[in-house]
Amino acid sequence: MEILTVNIEKPEAINFILGQSHFIKTVEDVHEALVNAVPGIKFGVAFCEASGKCLIRWSGTDDEMIELARKNAQAIGAGHSFIIFLADGYYPINVLNAVKNVTEVCRVFCATANQVEVLVAVTGLGRGILGVVDGASPKGIEGEADIAWRKGFLRKIGYKIE
Repeated sequence: MEILTVNIEKPEAINFILGQSHFIKTVEDVHEALVNAVPGIKFGVAFCEASGKCLIRWSGTDDEMIELARKNAQAIGAGHSFIIFLADGYYPINVLNAVKNVTEVCRVFCATANQVEVLVAVTGLGRGILGVVDGASPKGIEGEADIAWRKGFLRKIGYKIE
């Protein structure tokens, strides 16, 4: 077995969701889940088919996000994996539960705008995702000023109320 590190290539501000599912209809069901969760959402999704033709299946509403999804899915190359890119201004927090509730979705590895490295195992059968390195390691423990900033920030952007 060989272990590869695959860097997710994307613009800095773009969020994505990386997961694993189990059936070819993942692409259509994820598409429907996203547009039902946030009407007008701009995204691209790609799914690595693990049997039959073993194609990268794709869909979406934004050409740039579709291309990012196809390119990164091909780089990862792990059967039954999927990746969703959300256009600038759309966030995983708004769609993550809808994605996790898609019948075919088995797990979500990450949902982030951070720099991510995907750890991929390569065997004689194919490739599989072992896990991800999502962003940097902690540099310390938050203090009182950090807690105040966090609470203020979440209220400023509307995710918490007073």
